[in-house]
Amino acid sequence: MATAPEEWTLTVDELAARAGMTVRTVRFYSTRGLLPPPVIGPRRVGHYGHGHLSRLALIEELQRQGMTLAAIERYLEQLPEDLSAHDLAIHRALVASWAPDGVEEMTGAELERRAGRPLTEQDLDRLAAMGVLLDTPEKASGGVHRVDPGLLRLGVELLDVPIAHETILRARTVLVEHTRAAAAELTRLFRDEVWSPYREREADPEHVAAMKSLSVHMRPLVMQALVTAFQRSLTAELRAAFRAP
Repeated sequence: MATAPEEWTLTVDELAARAGMTVRTVRFYSTRGLLPPPVIGPRRVGHYGHGHLSRLALIEELQRQGMTLAAIERYLEQLPEDLSAHDLAIHRALVASWAPDGVEEMTGAELERRAGRPLTEQDLDRLAAMGVLLDTPEKASGGVHRVDPGLLRLGVELLDVPIAHETILRARTVLVEHTRAAAAELTRLFRDEVWSPYREREADPEHVAAMKSLSVHMRPLVMQALVTAFQRSLTAELRAAFRAP
């Protein structure tokens, strides 16, 4: 996992606080090999980067999907070693999309702690436009925001991207429409080609269990395939759009 030297700024306590977990849990993941080692600085203090934070979020989301630590380890081993923190955040957001919709209520202080930075009114407006905040800052009840935790870290990463508010809204509309169409087509394919043969024998408990197992295990594979296909398509489109005449 490549990380620029200036990004290695978090102590293990700060990393755990930003990730919303205990230091003991972070160290446990490290001993299991799920988390790359820190950079050792003066006084033998380990320093962690944004990539570690994104990886912890991905591990947490995979666990929410019911994957064991052994399965998560195999999943992480399949990811390219040079994935950036941003790439890992995208993986996490895609994996989270398979989970039931979840909403957390956070005060302004808690939201800033989870974001790891102060948030201006403009930042809050942009997060609302991206669907991270499920209510506008003006409608936050008693200063408590309704937050989609699956998108929070990715949304914070995008705050520093110089894109106009209106452009964010249009981009979100494009992504929602096209991903929904892809999801519908994949669902149709799964239903017609995989589910139907099993349904004919659904009275057999073994086949029902096999079907459920297949559904669970295919999800992260579909996510990885979607990320890879989208990244390659986007790279090709950008090269074609900005190719020098």
